Order: sequence, then C-alpha cells, then structure tokens
Amino acid sequence: MFFFRNTNKTSGEEIRKEIESNAGIIIDVRTAAERAIGTLPGTQAADWLSGEVHENASSWDPEKHYYLYCRSGNRSRQATSFLKAQGFKNVTNIGAYGDLKNSF
Repeated sequence: MFFFRNTNKTSGEEIRKEIESNAGIIIDVRTAAERAIGTLPGTQAADWLSGEVHENASSWDPEKHYYLYCRSGNRSRQATSFLKAQGFKNVTNIGAYGDLKNSF
C-alpha cells in the first residue's frame, strides 16, 4: 500500500498512473464551496466536515481502491484513517488538490 503525499519524491503524474492502474475511485472530501473552485476529473464528493464520508462508507465496497484528497491533505488523512478503521484495505491519501490539479 502506498501513502502518497505530493512531495518532490512523488509527482501528481505518478499518483494519476497509480489510480489508473488500480481502477481507483477518487474521493474529494472538501466542502461544496471548496469544490466549486475545481475538482479532479471523475471525482466523487464526500464532505468530511459534514459527515458525508461517515454516511457513505456503508455503501462503498471495502475491496475497491479509494484515493482521497482535500485542500491541504489533512482532512483526507483523517478520512483515510477512518475508512481503514472501518475495514477498508485499499485507501490512500493523495494529498492536496492544488498539488494534483495539473496532473489530471
């Protein structure tokens, strides 16, 4: 399992390729106001702060690959930890939208 954080070692392009190779589902855990600025293509929305991740987790397949991002990487880290605690095995925090948007 990879933990991606968009540092000099892991580019947005590498993250995009990893998601594509796993047929991963990308989850944006930002608020609706933050998503209005833009989202990654094919992203599902589940606002961490409003509890949407908690509400939606029961309908998500815990065997699939999930890649979460937010504004800074903090909420997606929290959501990743939550999902792993719920039995999801393939969940990755890919960090901040600003670091990723030009690679997708």
